[in-house]
Amino acid sequence: MSVLEEFKHLEIQLEAIESATNNFAVDYLIGEGGFGKVYMAELLLSKGQTTVAIKRLDLNMGQGNSEFWKEVTMLSMYKHQNIVSLLGYCDKNDEKILVYEFASNKSLDLHLNNKDLTWARRLKICIGVARGLAYLHNPAGTQQRVLHRDIKSSNILLDENWNARMGDLGLSKFGPANQKHTFVISNNIAGTLGYCDPQYLETGILTKETDVYSFGVVLFEVLCGRLCLGQNDKNHSFTDLVRKH
Repeated sequence: MSVLEEFKHLEIQLEAIESATNNFAVDYLIGEGGFGKVYMAELLLSKGQTTVAIKRLDLNMGQGNSEFWKEVTMLSMYKHQNIVSLLGYCDKNDEKILVYEFASNKSLDLHLNNKDLTWARRLKICIGVARGLAYLHNPAGTQQRVLHRDIKSSNILLDENWNARMGDLGLSKFGPANQKHTFVISNNIAGTLGYCDPQYLETGILTKETDVYSFGVVLFEVLCGRLCLGQNDKNHSFTDLVRKH
């Protein structure tokens, strides 16, 4: 069975997406990331009229066909309450679009300094991310696990009840588990400055601990109420300050 046939049930017509967003009008734009622009709209799906987040691939942002299909594949295979749900996709006329469940509180990075993010909510979010990450890392009777490679606060979405949903699995890789050597040599280093494990950056050796390091940076962001990279210094993470103290 081809990839297209396997995921045919998830296909959404381009005309329906264009109609829902008024041809990607700026009024529907809610954000922009490493994949491209994200829009909020109402789409008629199998379960009825649904509020969704629509992520439109922009090839100028550095991701492409490989990351697009990796996201479709991974989110179809791995389903968990702390991993974002993929509702559908569109691959037509040079448009590559992913449709997700809508997270009304958007992403964690927007709330780090928000007083509404109480200690109880912060703890709940961190536990949720830990559970989602543990699910990806758990080989579950197989000989491989999923290594996310881009854990960061902007990739953690929050629903109306402040439940955490990990997203953006387009850069993920399968890694060996329950074997003598449980690492991957990665020639194309992926990740985000400030969150990326320096050992992985230096050696190209990817392990589940690479993700755990990035999660640790997120924990400190939640604790400190600020992004690991300051507004005036985009090149140095506060991890050096954390180590010092």
